Amino acid sequence: MKEIIIKGKNGFLFLLIGLVLLASGPLLLAARVIPIFVMVLSVLSGLILLGGLIIVNPNQSRVMTLFGKYVGTIRDNGFQWVNPFYIKRKVSLRARNFDSERVKVNDKRGNPILISVILVWRVRETYKAAFEVDDYESFVRVQTDAAVRKLAGMYSYDNFDDNQEEITLRSDVGGVNQALEDEISERLEIAGLEVIEARIGYLAYAPEIASAMLKRQQAEAIVAARMKIVEGAVGMVDIALDMLSENKIIELDDEQKATMVSNLMVVLCSDKDATPVLNTGTLNT
Repeated sequence: MKEIIIKGKNGFLFLLIGLVLLASGPLLLAARVIPIFVMVLSVLSGLILLGGLIIVNPNQSRVMTLFGKYVGTIRDNGFQWVNPFYIKRKVSLRARNFDSERVKVNDKRGNPILISVILVWRVRETYKAAFEVDDYESFVRVQTDAAVRKLAGMYSYDNFDDNQEEITLRSDVGGVNQALEDEISERLEIAGLEVIEARIGYLAYAPEIASAMLKRQQAEAIVAARMKIVEGAVGMVDIALDMLSENKIIELDDEQKATMVSNLMVVLCSDKDATPVLNTGTLNT
């Protein structure tokens, strides 16, 4: 079965009728116009009518069942009246946030990582949410946790080889979030729930390997910085040699150029400031 939309009747009209029945019975009985059983019937009828009054707030709905049979869902807002014998179940249509707990899982390479997800969802079809699962809010929590564990096993946390173009949890956030959203949407479809947004809220290595992975990341950063320094130093040395040659400031043979290049590279690439040494002789000594 699918969701059936029904509409309630004017609640104010039936409120008035119910109050009239409640008040007229005792008044007519006091005036000795009707017998007591008619008064009782009038009061019971008024109470039953008033039992059918409901208020549906914005972004809420009421799922109606009659003796175990699904009758329909009211989505219209306002003060309404329905069959008093309907069992009325509230189902919120508002968007909700779910921030999962950080769970420890293994990524594609088997490395333990900590991951959590932020999910924005809402009820799309009230019949499935009310009757296809016991508790759709608990269903969201369990299925989101299962989807996160499956997603983590499909991707590596990071590339160990910088030349690899593999999609990882850390490098391709947009693609991973889309895969996560598709996975959760497929799982929540049975409960009539719609995923508005799903994204990774927290991602880190587990504490037992975090220190080793931090050292690796620091080493990568140092190597990358050194590469930039060397590239810049080589360019500066090349420019210096070209300017000396073009301006005819000094003529250097290959051995002198090698010495000059060595000295410049040491000065430019060193972690510490270079200590100058004055040569009082010739360049060849």
